[in-house]
Amino acid sequence: MRGVGVSRRFANKVVLVTGGGSGIGAATAHRFAGEGATVVVVGRTEGKLKQTAAEAADGATIVARTADVADQSSVAALIDAVAGEFGRIDVLVNNAAIGLGGTVEQIDPADWRRTFAIDVDGVFHASRAALPWLREVGGCIVNVGSLSGLGGNWGLAAYNAAKGALVNLTNAMALDHAAEGVRVNAVHPSLTRTPLAGPILDSEPAVSAFTQRIPMRRIAEPEEVAAVIAFLASPDAGYLTGVHIPVDGGLTASNGQPRMF
Repeated sequence: MRGVGVSRRFANKVVLVTGGGSGIGAATAHRFAGEGATVVVVGRTEGKLKQTAAEAADGATIVARTADVADQSSVAALIDAVAGEFGRIDVLVNNAAIGLGGTVEQIDPADWRRTFAIDVDGVFHASRAALPWLREVGGCIVNVGSLSGLGGNWGLAAYNAAKGALVNLTNAMALDHAAEGVRVNAVHPSLTRTPLAGPILDSEPAVSAFTQRIPMRRIAEPEEVAAVIAFLASPDAGYLTGVHIPVDGGLTASNGQPRMF
């Protein structure tokens, strides 16, 4: 069982986390629940969501709800149902994503469209449905992007394009809703120990290449990303909106040139 945190920054708050069945989403759910929030984890696979909920510490509340973020009507109905059940929504964490490899020539058009349907359209659908509820309570949105949205990778054309779109969508939402009292920020992890990164983590040469490039010489843990998400959603970040925080062990501190000394 996970321990409940000492801090109660999110007591009496309702937090909705998409892609909450594993990885960063599950870690984020446990972080918020440990700080007193009622957390609703959303995803397509009921078993994974229930596992996240079952691992909640005594005294923590995590509730599983199934929906496909790519389906607008499903997302809208889910968010209205959550708000109706719990009376409010204070934080939306748009974490659901897929990452499919391939250059523009290699990736199947259906996979290109599916990547955008989840990684970009899913953020649009969930944010659009949640905004009226967030506006009522002065809530916030935290989008989970990627370093792949801040710069290109070899062989990840669809993922780069989708996460790049999320960067400017975050900026646009931050501008549009700041005066309404709704903050919108984003985190951008580097390689993190999640199922999404499984193919990379299973390759010793790939892990070695990453750790050689990352100044802190290690891969991020999901809980480290969750901690930054919780900060952005907390009153401590009350004057931050339109902010993008790389969670990358110092990777983006480099200008890309090799070590010379």
